[in-house]
Amino acid sequence: MRAESYGGDMVGRGRARRSVPEVVAEPGVVAEDPASGFCGAVVGFEQGHVVLEDRHGRTRLFALAPAGFLIDGEPVTLVRPSRSQAPGRVVSASGSVRVAGLRARTARDSRLWVEGVHDAELVERVWGHDLRVEGVVVEPLHGIDELAARVAEFGPAGHRRLGVLVDHLVAGSKESRIVAGLRDVNVLVTGHPFVDVWEAVRPAAVGIAAWPRVPRGVDWKEGVCARLGWGEPAEGWRRVLSGVGSYRDLETPLIGAVERLIDFVTTGEE
Repeated sequence: MRAESYGGDMVGRGRARRSVPEVVAEPGVVAEDPASGFCGAVVGFEQGHVVLEDRHGRTRLFALAPAGFLIDGEPVTLVRPSRSQAPGRVVSASGSVRVAGLRARTARDSRLWVEGVHDAELVERVWGHDLRVEGVVVEPLHGIDELAARVAEFGPAGHRRLGVLVDHLVAGSKESRIVAGLRDVNVLVTGHPFVDVWEAVRPAAVGIAAWPRVPRGVDWKEGVCARLGWGEPAEGWRRVLSGVGSYRDLETPLIGAVERLIDFVTTGEE
């Protein structure tokens, strides 16, 4: 939230002068140091300086100088909170520092594509806060058979990067053959080895010992639901999604794949 105050010679109709607002440096507030370009969330204070941490976990100390920072591109004066205002560090479902009073950034031209609606909902569940901070839109592809044509239509460029998350990206799979045909430095495809994104959720998170084996030729979701007594796949997905509270409920290959994609689509455009 941006606070502004104005003053001026109303009688003489002089130009109003805008004062620089003060913003309480609560944990999670994102600010930019205009001199260095370093942007990060407030995580604490040391020796009279504010500590900012960027999304890669790097921290730097900055003096609390008047009009010394930018928030949403506007100059502000960060002020240290009183003792009664100093809460602990708060993290999001992805493990990043949660931004207090978040106002989503205007969407970037870059995009993150996932195979289906379930993939999109799972990414939103864990990384939704980060994506709004970064202004990244996630779009489901509903399958990747036409991936090359979709990429060409998108028209990747240095300021318009594309990240694609693919299920079952293992050697010899149909998915790996499709991906092998893409050759563009502004496109990054990552994936996980699981047949379906459901399987990238740790079994303990959904109250089972392990994901059941489904024979070839049987739809994987239907086979899982039949063996676990979960009814139709729509009901099964509600069980899976409700069991995910944070990145700790996901398997490492999926976490790494999504983190790489977010980094990729947010580094080529400012």
